[in-house]
Amino acid sequence: MRVFVAGATGAVGRLLVPLLLDAGHQVTGISRSPAGAERLRSQGASAVQADVLGRDTLRQVVANAAPDAVIDQLTDLSDADGEATNRLRREGTRNLVDAAEAAGVARIVAQSISWAYVPGERPADETVPLDLGAPEPRGAMVDGIRALEETAAELETAVLLRYGILYGPATWYAPGGPAAAALSGDPAARFLGSVEADLSVISFLHVADAARAALEALDWPGGPVNIVDDEPAPGREWVPVLADALGTPAPEPASGRQGWARGASNGLARSRGWRPAHPTWRSGFAAQLA
Repeated sequence: MRVFVAGATGAVGRLLVPLLLDAGHQVTGISRSPAGAERLRSQGASAVQADVLGRDTLRQVVANAAPDAVIDQLTDLSDADGEATNRLRREGTRNLVDAAEAAGVARIVAQSISWAYVPGERPADETVPLDLGAPEPRGAMVDGIRALEETAAELETAVLLRYGILYGPATWYAPGGPAAAALSGDPAARFLGSVEADLSVISFLHVADAARAALEALDWPGGPVNIVDDEPAPGREWVPVLADALGTPAPEPASGRQGWARGASNGLARSRGWRPAHPTWRSGFAAQLA
């Protein structure tokens, strides 16, 4: 297939592009920077320097690429800027879908998240509704996800990959990243996540497993699918393991819990043949150091 990748130089995209090429696909990726475009070319992909927020330019770029499918891996989290990421989810996805539709593209694989579900006691599957109407600042994030998913679903086939919290190279949870700074007590750490050793349950996902899911999803039917590892866990369990892997002191256990934090189930993805190479954060955090 001819595949157009937006977010091709991000944490997932940089691992996804080689997988797509190895699978025999022709890949065109976009990057906002010359360095990013050059990185894509060095991987063997075609590259265009462009910004998804530039509507007219993006439409021409997608038309020139004439893809069979579009993959959306757009985020703006390098500076822990939730507002910028929400803009990408809204405006960037809108521009990308409009450009794809104008080019006759019927399939999109889009990056979503697995922690936008309504509160509950059990890990959420894909039948659970999104937490629309949640108080701010969570409400803006969930509404951005709703906009992303509804816009992507305007194409004939939209596979919505609801990723867990990403860890691994170039993520917040990598050695030297914002999570390590937050654990060490750095007051300047810009970090939208939590390293509280409390009872809040979340699901993790290694970026390599996220990239492989995006590749496999090119053959999946449309709809949302949770892409998470096998072990949702409370902060009391995973925070000490992360701290040990990063060589930082673990915080004291706490008793609080964020009401929305429930984790997610990967049963649907597994039924389609996807298997995480890192099935649990217990070993995956340490594997970041390899």
